[in-house]
Amino acid sequence: MSLGFKQAGFDVRAAVEYDPIHCAVHEFNFPDCATICRSVTDIDGDYIRSHSSIGKSDITAVIGGAPCQGFSLIGYRALDDPRNQLVSHYVRLVKELEPKYFVFENVKGLTIGNHKRFLHELIDEFKRIGYSIVEPYRVLNALWYGVPQDRQRLFIIGARDGSRLPSYPEPTHQPDRAIHDIRNLPLTPTVRDAIGDLPEVEDYDELLERDWVDAKFRRPSEYAKTLSLVNGRRTVQLTSSLRTIHTPESQKRFTETGHGCVEAVSRFLKLDPDGYCNTLRAGTASDRGAFTSPRPIHPHTPRCITVREAARLHSYPDWFRFHVTKWHGFRQIGNSVPPHLARAVARQVVAALPKSMRPTPSKAMPKLGDPLLLSLSMSEAAERYGVPSTVVPPRKRTTELAYA
Repeated sequence: MSLGFKQAGFDVRAAVEYDPIHCAVHEFNFPDCATICRSVTDIDGDYIRSHSSIGKSDITAVIGGAPCQGFSLIGYRALDDPRNQLVSHYVRLVKELEPKYFVFENVKGLTIGNHKRFLHELIDEFKRIGYSIVEPYRVLNALWYGVPQDRQRLFIIGARDGSRLPSYPEPTHQPDRAIHDIRNLPLTPTVRDAIGDLPEVEDYDELLERDWVDAKFRRPSEYAKTLSLVNGRRTVQLTSSLRTIHTPESQKRFTETGHGCVEAVSRFLKLDPDGYCNTLRAGTASDRGAFTSPRPIHPHTPRCITVREAARLHSYPDWFRFHVTKWHGFRQIGNSVPPHLARAVARQVVAALPKSMRPTPSKAMPKLGDPLLLSLSMSEAAERYGVPSTVVPPRKRTTELAYA
């Protein structure tokens, strides 16, 4: 969301995240933004203003999302469920910061079945604190905005009473013209378009020890050009590409799996080079088992895709970096909104502003932070931000034995 709104011209002044590792990566990519390593449950609007360059300035937009895990029984408000406290605090911060607009994103599941009750309560709460809502709310698919990934997300957009309401972005791309031709829009880029120009990581032994190497890229697609150009020139450094070692048995199964099919043992999807990626997921946090989400199989090499390949499939530019460990890197991608999708929403907010207030996007290479931020351990990152190293509870281990 930070990147998409910045690409639309916004000046991202502050970001709130409680995980020190993710804070460090955000600080690297957005060094001019105040990265506040705190839970939203522990801070208020004045804290955000005083710990950033915002001060007493008017705020154009508050953007983000929060986990929605609890749904109360009949007779109780879902917003009062303790498991939904992060959503309640999001509403509170919108009220305290008084932005002209807010953008709240979440899973499509909130629009289905009994979960709708929670969604309607949330919308009513935004209205109660003085915001008009763009209705009906919509679920947007990243495929419609040039992202080669089938990823559907709910967006709620609100405007402070008296501000002009934005509209939802119309599709800029279509996944399959044979099914439905929408005003002759260009086709959504494919998996091949996204990663076909990237160097083969198996050719570089350096990537067994570190996540970057100077490498030769292949000819890029038009989509890849938009992600690989830096100040008009292509990068020669492949980053976020630490290799994964697979057993010969796994490699054999991966090879025998057809494009677009799920491998029987791992349950990993093998990407179709002429199709689209399935939804990239984050897996579970360390306090919930630290389970890795299924990672797609590369369409041509018997291995799982790298963090950089996942980033391309998510519409991240090549200059954007992730934590050097694969587990953190994939979590950072899987938990994020595709930048192209966020940018499409951001542009609608820009269009609703008075012309004198509309920002002008910059195409210049952004300034980046210290690369050491990308390799901090949890304890090192926690020390940097002055929080306990157990702020994210460690992985729960059991003494159960497994027999094979």
